[in-house]
Amino acid sequence: MSVHIVTSHGADFFGEDRYEIRDLQALAGYAEGTLPHADRQVLVRILAHAGSGDQEVPADQAAEMAGLFRRVAAHGFTRTKPAAHAMLLAAAAARAASDGEPWTWTLTTTKEAN
Repeated sequence: MSVHIVTSHGADFFGEDRYEIRDLQALAGYAEGTLPHADRQVLVRILAHAGSGDQEVPADQAAEMAGLFRRVAAHGFTRTKPAAHAMLLAAAAARAASDGEPWTWTLTTTKEAN
């Protein structure tokens, strides 16, 4: 079994994006290393707790997070894969904010094919 986080307002056909928990938790380290302390807390909190259950971000906070994710992605310290995740998260957060809807992070378990 594999556990993932599915975010709303994503880029796939169903309006979702799927992430491995370890990738989101690793992205928290990039947020800590690239953003000023006062700005990064909102990102670090949601990323570091990605595997602890479902989370919901209000639309106004999603708008703020979109900009922060873009800053993490654009920073020269951020490697390619985490930067790509940060850009997808930024786009989804921005869509949730522009729709005036909460941005949801749902813990999902899928069976591995043998």
